Amino acid sequence: MAPFGKIYSYPGNWRVQRASTLAQVAAALNGLDVPLADDFAMGKTNRTPEFLAKFPLGKVPALECADGFCVAEAAAICSYLAGSGPAAQQLLGADVQTQARITEWSFFSENELAANIMPPAVMCFLKLVPYDEKRYEMHVANLTRALKKIEVSVQGGKKYLVGSQLTLADIMVAGPLFASMAFLYDSEMKKELPETTRYLQSLSELEEFKSVFGELKSIETRIRQ
Repeated sequence: MAPFGKIYSYPGNWRVQRASTLAQVAAALNGLDVPLADDFAMGKTNRTPEFLAKFPLGKVPALECADGFCVAEAAAICSYLAGSGPAAQQLLGADVQTQARITEWSFFSENELAANIMPPAVMCFLKLVPYDEKRYEMHVANLTRALKKIEVSVQGGKKYLVGSQLTLADIMVAGPLFASMAFLYDSEMKKELPETTRYLQSLSELEEFKSVFGELKSIETRIRQ
């Protein structure tokens, strides 16, 4: 089967890797072959006239499909891949209210999870910027507040965020949280968020997640400074 398309991405950038990984999960659930472009060089490929003609901002991740359709921005890429196969109705919702709820979780993932996980990542895990304790504590507090929404939403053994099946909401929410387990989501958080931890563990055992993320592991104590 010919690839459905290819994703322009590159290693070493937490935001980009997370987004391209989520896209691959969405593609796998629809049985789509969407490999990473093997000829992409950040700072070179994305500055060429050919690339900018398809993606004017030169940003990645970016998806170029075999039929010529091009789209950027993580949420848009994941949504397009989720809607491009036999699992589309399940992943995106069969009615307008379900679709709205899934979209709500997708925005939540970007604005409340990724936005508060990324600063600690670049400070303490990737060490790309100096450690700022006040900023670090602010983002951890904001993340903890956001996680309480998930905790309530999956209480009682609920497996998925929207309805009784896996949807794009679960893909978008799991991605940044799986990544955070390498430096932030530690044993203390697990103890405080038992339902969220159970929910994430259950998702990680699904073949489509496991094939992309591997075995789910988390640190005992969060990395600081």
